Amino acid sequence: MRSARFRRSRRAGAVTLVSALTLTALAACGTSSTSDNSGGSDSGGNSDPAAPLDPKTKLTLTIDCMPPAAKAAELEQWKEDVAAFNKTYPNITIQGRSTPGQCLEPPRFTAMLKAKSQPDVFYTYFTDLPQVLDHDGAADITAYVTDKTVPLLGDIDPDVLNSLKHEGKLYGLPTSNYTMGLLINRKLFQQAGLDPDNPPRTWAEVRTAAKKIAGLGKGIAGFGEYSAGNTGGWHFTAQMYSLGGEIVDASGKKAAFDNDIGKQVAANLHAMRWQDKSMGQTQLLKWGDLQKQIASDKLGMFLAAPDDITYMVQQLGASYENFGMGPIPGERSTLAGGNNYMIKKGISPDKIKAAVAWLNFKNLTVGKGQFDWARSKADKLPVGLPQPNFWLDGSKTKDDAARAQHASMPVANFKTFMDNPVPGKAEPPKAQEIYKVLDNVMSGILTNEDADIDKLLTTAASQVDQVLATG
Repeated sequence: MRSARFRRSRRAGAVTLVSALTLTALAACGTSSTSDNSGGSDSGGNSDPAAPLDPKTKLTLTIDCMPPAAKAAELEQWKEDVAAFNKTYPNITIQGRSTPGQCLEPPRFTAMLKAKSQPDVFYTYFTDLPQVLDHDGAADITAYVTDKTVPLLGDIDPDVLNSLKHEGKLYGLPTSNYTMGLLINRKLFQQAGLDPDNPPRTWAEVRTAAKKIAGLGKGIAGFGEYSAGNTGGWHFTAQMYSLGGEIVDASGKKAAFDNDIGKQVAANLHAMRWQDKSMGQTQLLKWGDLQKQIASDKLGMFLAAPDDITYMVQQLGASYENFGMGPIPGERSTLAGGNNYMIKKGISPDKIKAAVAWLNFKNLTVGKGQFDWARSKADKLPVGLPQPNFWLDGSKTKDDAARAQHASMPVANFKTFMDNPVPGKAEPPKAQEIYKVLDNVMSGILTNEDADIDKLLTTAASQVDQVLATG
């Protein structure tokens, strides 16, 4: 979101969903119209997980999060990929599902797991793994994922794959990843006499730049932060990470932010808000508010992941040219996350093999599926954002070159972000409950000039200890 959880909940407002596709659309995808999750009996396969999927295998595979009809270009690409996949596996019927809640809303996702009604291949965020395992919902696919079934396996960032492992076992395959950085409005940087190609790299530099941008007047804020809807706690976490801090200690049982680093984060924000007056009068902001401000040239910078830019262009009418990114100030570590697909526990070995084959083709092959940048540009979809980018070595070189070649936006705007990668750090345990508590710290700092920072942090730490002690 953005914690991964925020990515799910916020997308509910940004994406138009349909309850079901018409039979005509399903037929065009090469899919079955049946709602039977079993998909019929497998035929022609080999139960040995190490053996490759037999091209003669016949089965139906249900897959979550097929693009809805409202996303015409993405849906057309899905259909094209199904057709291409069927050239190798002509008897595998891909039954795509596009239904509300499974991809976007935490309560419905949880209800799906409890009812064990998830499709054969279902969409999750990295942070969903504990919940999925608690409900015994995902198959251990370790034996099925090798350099034979996923040829570029060795070029996938180990940190990304480790997000999908528990006790050494692999439970999913990634579709995208993100790390947070400093998103800037290039126009306001230029107007304030700042260099948009060199965004601030320390929090002291952020404070200085924010004052210059706010000095433009006209209701323009230099720096923005969240403080409501769990988003304040999420960003407090990101700032703690950026300075080398933690939210929870190594035991996972105690809060770890009521210390000098936590006080530094809080004091800096309080000073920007009340001494510098560079953060604007309106506070208690949540996801979507800062995006609207920066897209309308009323905000100079805030912490974000690259795909916020796509949202602002597609939903708010902004221009790619007006945005740039640098690494998160402080650069010790940054909040990281992403999404992936898992495979339902209890389905047949051949279905698991078919799922791995599909995910490899669609999401894990440079130059194909989601990484076919030439196709995406032709379909007027965004090309050139720094992420998703979980490749290493030769695959990264090849993908970066193709991304730049077919870019539909000025990739130079993200050069500082790309050239200075910051190690990613996962969210703390019980992230959403902790973020809710930390919202109180952020709102206290940003709405009360006389806020007692020590008391805010101590109270929040006690509450987080209680959260960690339960369940």
